[in-house]
Amino acid sequence: MEQKKNVIILGGCGFIGRNLVAYLVSNKLVNRLRVVDKVPPQVAWLHPEHQKYFDDPIVEFKHANLVVLESCKNAFLVDDEISGWDYAINCAGETKYGQSSLIYKEGVYKLSSHCIEVATLCKVKHYIDISSGQVFSSDKPGDEEHDCAPWTYVAKWKHEAESIIRKSRTKCTILRPALVYGRGDRQGLTSRAMVAAIYKFLNEPMKFLWDSDIRVNTVHVDDLCRAIWYVCGREEAVGQIYNVVDQAGSTQGSLASMLSEIFKVKVSYYGNLVSSVVDLGNAADEANDKHLVAWANACQQDDIQNTPLSPYMDFELLQNKHLNLDGTKLRNLGFTYTVPKPTVESIREALKYFLDMKVFPPSLVP
Repeated sequence: MEQKKNVIILGGCGFIGRNLVAYLVSNKLVNRLRVVDKVPPQVAWLHPEHQKYFDDPIVEFKHANLVVLESCKNAFLVDDEISGWDYAINCAGETKYGQSSLIYKEGVYKLSSHCIEVATLCKVKHYIDISSGQVFSSDKPGDEEHDCAPWTYVAKWKHEAESIIRKSRTKCTILRPALVYGRGDRQGLTSRAMVAAIYKFLNEPMKFLWDSDIRVNTVHVDDLCRAIWYVCGREEAVGQIYNVVDQAGSTQGSLASMLSEIFKVKVSYYGNLVSSVVDLGNAADEANDKHLVAWANACQQDDIQNTPLSPYMDFELLQNKHLNLDGTKLRNLGFTYTVPKPTVESIREALKYFLDMKVFPPSLVP
């Protein structure tokens, strides 16, 4: 029987990280699991479903600010019980939209540079980095060889970090996920669901820029976690980049249709001609002003006094850009998906995560 591995997850309290902890622990895949994050589990808004896995005896939490090199080095330190880390999985990095490029340069590029540098010093056997599928935009599915032109700040600095990681002496694999959704998601489908809920609250139709055909490819967080583990220790994955995306071919229209069904709101589109002359910055500001006030009123109505959720949407996400990935390469490696596409049920499941925690107004969800 193969010996179980010692694994360190960087950014382990975040959306992807917490689901990866749950996957590895619930399936008894690891010997020792260290979770590193600048946010302790106690204040990370963990659902009890996830908290129980963080409480497991094999899991150790270590507080660290990975932007600081010494803190990063301390995060990787081992004790007498283990000789080193078999796998280091980097789920860390600044993902909150609406900040300056300098913030992302520090919180994504500098952080990733420190992590791969220290992983190399510590002789980590295999390093997995979670990058971004927003490194290019195409109306046809793009594979891993597609010319990159990142269209968000996060993707720009993730792409810069990719080159540092690939040049390291450590065995590494880079994963570029599509829009990740599922339990604990705050910025993917959940943010879109929040906006739909707001228009239900306002009793108004929901209108989108551009048209329904913009590609917004997706992957469920459970499948992303399975993909991470699938490439760990796999020699043929060393030095490779893989897109992680389901085969649903999701679009702005298909996702909006499900939200319309859930929240009973009408959906329409401005169209490409009108949208092309819109000042996206002003449009985002006006929408956010409206959405934030309505969200606050809905929370007050349902006596929700504190929530990590916000309907804020940055102008970057309003661009006429496709998130359109070809996932053939990972499937050819033998990986299969268990959640083939987003459904009304899977979106409701993600909402239930926050309803259970009493941080999403229940009156907004029929």
